[in-house]
Amino acid sequence: MAWPRLALLGLCWASCCLLPLALGCGPGRGPVGQKPHYRRPLTALQYKQSVPDVAEQTLGASGKAEGKISRDSERFKDLVPNYNPDIIFKDEENTGADRLMTERCRDRVNTLAIAVMNKWPGVRLRVTEGWDEDGHHPPHSLHYEGRALDITTSDRDRKKYGVLASLAVEAGFDWVYYESKAHIHVSVKADNSVAIHAGGCFPGDAAVTLQGGEKKNLSELHCGDFVLTVDQSGRVTPSEVLLFLDRDQHRRTTFVTIETDRPAHRLLLTPAHLIFATRDSANSTADFSPMFASHVRVGDSVLAHHAGGPWLRPARVIRVWQQEAIGVYAPLTSHGTLLVNGVLASCYAMLESHHWAHRAFAPLRLVHGLVSLLPLKGEARNCSAQETGMHWYSQFLYQLAWGLLGRDSLRS
Repeated sequence: MAWPRLALLGLCWASCCLLPLALGCGPGRGPVGQKPHYRRPLTALQYKQSVPDVAEQTLGASGKAEGKISRDSERFKDLVPNYNPDIIFKDEENTGADRLMTERCRDRVNTLAIAVMNKWPGVRLRVTEGWDEDGHHPPHSLHYEGRALDITTSDRDRKKYGVLASLAVEAGFDWVYYESKAHIHVSVKADNSVAIHAGGCFPGDAAVTLQGGEKKNLSELHCGDFVLTVDQSGRVTPSEVLLFLDRDQHRRTTFVTIETDRPAHRLLLTPAHLIFATRDSANSTADFSPMFASHVRVGDSVLAHHAGGPWLRPARVIRVWQQEAIGVYAPLTSHGTLLVNGVLASCYAMLESHHWAHRAFAPLRLVHGLVSLLPLKGEARNCSAQETGMHWYSQFLYQLAWGLLGRDSLRS
């Protein structure tokens, strides 16, 4: 039926009109507490450490090389010059080659430049190696594609390089390596990489618990099912599955795997998906804040559920790694959260604010509630049903946020 989608677009327009007012109100609270989001302290990378801890040219990092780019190749047009005055380019060849890079690389390094100046006033980011057109690197280096940089600080203080590497991770580089005592190596995925737009999902064999206590894999979950999550007080409660924000049983992607003890759980989710965690010792669920799965570290705590218990309890993370799997599923519940493999996760991704992501989907929940009151059957009851791929409303919000907030506000 066409009218529910038109009604939803009308509500979206109203939401857009209210968005500037909402942006001034701060992050608000998550679903399990009132503690505001805070910036976690940086942990300096150690010499020869990489993040993520996989090879550079794997799907979990920057992906495979696509071939050298020369000035006379068709792909040369994909490189953009970076004239950011807050970055010092060594440019020892005096050709401007170090300033040429992919759009994704430029966005990430510009974000890093701001972080460097905020961290060390008076110090700027310095790029010593960028695009290589002279063959100075190994045959399959990403420097030949404008996807890799070697960086230092302008004062060349090597004591800062471990923290510089950590800042590069926070800036969104897909692979960061403390390669040399003299520089940090960073790289990004190709601009056309599907992995960039993967969003946030779980694998198909991830399990949820239905209202009656039955376990069910996400690949078998249906709209209208009620799965366990938590309410504002932190008490376990059922929540209706409204739709799937993304669903593709054949898509191969990389998941962050988080393993806990006491209680023991293992959760797989994409790097840009939100999970509730804390760096500090937790006394209550209010101490947990949403963070990207890629930011979870060993020693952090997440919220886990003991079978049959009415409350969640902290579970210490004992291992974090990445692995590939086939199939992606992103159910949206009425609460915006759900327990997957016994661990509490958000339904949202890309933007590190569960509060505003949940508000952004309010029009969708409202239309779903209205349509559910009508005497409709089958797919007509779900005005937003989709068989495979990313939901159209998710795509709409992503483009809207990209335009209003800028790329740097979104994690990919």
